[in-house]
Amino acid sequence: MSDMRYIIIGIVVIFSGFLVLGVLGHEHQIASIEFSEFDECYEYHDDKEPKVINCESKIFDQILFFIIVIVIILCGIILLIRGIKGKWDNDVKPEDMVGPGSDKNLEKDE
Repeated sequence: MSDMRYIIIGIVVIFSGFLVLGVLGHEHQIASIEFSEFDECYEYHDDKEPKVINCESKIFDQILFFIIVIVIILCGIILLIRGIKGKWDNDVKPEDMVGPGSDKNLEKDE
């Protein structure tokens, strides 16, 4: 795959990781606030009363969510690094080179 494609895919993956964090992250921040302030966690529903639940399970869901987001962002960073450190013009065949110092220019001068 081309090095530029890795850079573009890396940017898209990093952006999607931050987008997921921004859109869905609010639901998972509530668990740590409830646990630190009230020592009780609640599960909220639109049509029912809040129900007391185990805080450890809610904190575990929060940690799992953030691990998934971090993995998505790290994959994007790895793709960016791979694209930037790519071989770029190092794999150009000598017969395809153009510009100063190429074999085609030497043949024309003779």
